[in-house]
Amino acid sequence: MQDRGTLFVVSGPSGTGKTTLVEALVPRIPSLALSRSYTSRPPRPNERDGVDYNFVTPDRFETMRETGGFLEWANIFGHLYGTSALDTRRQLDAGRDLILVINVQGAREVQRLNAGTIGIFVLPPSPEVLQCRLRQRSGIHLTEEELQGRLTVARQEVECLKDYDYVVVNDDLEVCIEHLRCIILAARQSQRVIGGSVQAVARSFGENG
Repeated sequence: MQDRGTLFVVSGPSGTGKTTLVEALVPRIPSLALSRSYTSRPPRPNERDGVDYNFVTPDRFETMRETGGFLEWANIFGHLYGTSALDTRRQLDAGRDLILVINVQGAREVQRLNAGTIGIFVLPPSPEVLQCRLRQRSGIHLTEEELQGRLTVARQEVECLKDYDYVVVNDDLEVCIEHLRCIILAARQSQRVIGGSVQAVARSFGENG
């Protein structure tokens, strides 16, 4: 029987670079897919529907939410984001590992509903670096009030480090990607996620003894 895939959640403050990291990571690891969230916000100039996000109207998002279409959902800075429950189940049932880039609130819900979910937190090098990255983000212009609001949320999210299995600091992009790659590969061999095929081999030694 084919082993079920493993679910990874990656969280971190807005502007940490977690989406950039994961998009660079996925092509480097076989049988690892990136979950594309649904969102009610309009696409930014450099974003494409079905590639960066699944962009839907607020009404459709609410319909999906009310009918149990989301594994998790959250209101983030005034916009709705959610992970499709059906898409997630299909990927995992096909034996493919799936990585979700979601906020702390969503990660907590996914970990509650899915035993064995592995959490990874991406930490910025410092508050000053995070503030600089937020000011320079492509396609986003933040007012000073919005900027300070995101920094306040970032401080709250960093306090949740203890809820994650791994933490990486995104100081050097390539180094951080390599750290993530090592985490994924090591997690695939851990006792927590090894499936029936490996356990069957182990049992065979007892049967032949």
